[in-house]
This record gives sequence, C-alpha cells and structure tokens, in this order.
Amino acid sequence: MNTAPDTLAAPDPSARLRAALAAGTDPDPALLGTLIGRCAVEPDFYVRDMLTWALCRLPAETTVPTLIAELGSEIPQARSQALHTLSKVGDPQAWPAVSALLHDPDDEVARSAWRAAVALVPDGGTAELAADLATALGRGDHDLQRSLSRALVALGEVIVPILEQAAAGSDPGRRAHAEATLRLHRDPDSAFTLSVEAATRVAVTGPDG
Repeated sequence: MNTAPDTLAAPDPSARLRAALAAGTDPDPALLGTLIGRCAVEPDFYVRDMLTWALCRLPAETTVPTLIAELGSEIPQARSQALHTLSKVGDPQAWPAVSALLHDPDDEVARSAWRAAVALVPDGGTAELAADLATALGRGDHDLQRSLSRALVALGEVIVPILEQAAAGSDPGRRAHAEATLRLHRDPDSAFTLSVEAATRVAVTGPDG
C-alpha cells in the first residue's frame, strides 16, 4: 500500500489520516521529508499522532538525525512534533538536542520537551534534569503547570528535596506550584487543580489564612 505525498496534504482530514496510516503500514524512507514537513503544519491532532507513528516505523538511523535538525525550526509546531516523535523513537543520541529546549519560549514546545526529556534522560542524569525542570515552576497557566508537575513526578523520589526547597522560597507562584507538585507526588490520583488552589492560598496568606 503506497502513499502519494500529495495525499498527506489532502483537504479532508480523514484522507490525511488514511494516508499517514498507509505510510506507516508500508514504510518508505523516501517519504521521510514529506512526513516531517507535514508534521510542522498538520492541524489535526489525530493525523499528527499517526504521522509520528509512521515516522517511528522508519529506520531510526535516518529519522533521528532529521528530527534533531527539525528542532532548530522557526515553526513551533515543527519543534514540538519533532520532540514528541523523538520521545517515541527513544534514541538516546537525541538527548542533548532535546534538553536544550526545556525552556523554549513557546509553551507547547517546552511541554513537549519536558515529556521527551523524561523519556530520554540518561542514566545518572535524573537529579540534574529535575533541578533544571524545577526552574520552570510557576510558568504558564494551569494546564502547563500540570504538565510540568507530571514530568517532575515521573522522575521519582529525586524531586522531593528540590521541590521542598522551592516550596520554601520567596516567590508565591513557584511555592504554590512546588507544593502542588509535592502533593501530586505523594498522591498521584489527587486533583491537581485543588492542590494548586490550596497551595496558592498558603503561599499568599500563610498557613493560617
């Protein structure tokens, strides 16, 4: 089942989804550039996810260097989707390029970098990654903060002293986020929203407020 490159850009998202499925079902290295280029502009989440799957079906020795190069794109979605795909491929050579985007100014790119970093962090690098991620505490809206908290929690016990230090700091936003993340670490099934609200009250009014 062959995929014509122009089908991946068809007006109908269902047609694009079928084309991406076909590209992964019958992997063709000649489509590498087309697939990566489409990732940068594809508006449909499900099609993007299928494009990532199709890329993962190609030989890593060709996809990974191309994806790493894509991390330098001026298009935020191109960077974000390349990060997502690299996290799925799981090739450790991508780690330096991925870690360089942990503080990307675009929130979606940073979110993707956090997830990819957790997946690709080398042995012995977890504490350093946790400390680096913790510098972003307090960044963005509720959803972005929840994404960062989940990335931190995925790193395990190493985050506890780092978060406790942040929770004792002077910045109310960072303190609230650190406390919420600690609560999420202790109880992964807890509601992050309630934790943030409670921690914000403590940070602003004090423990008796």
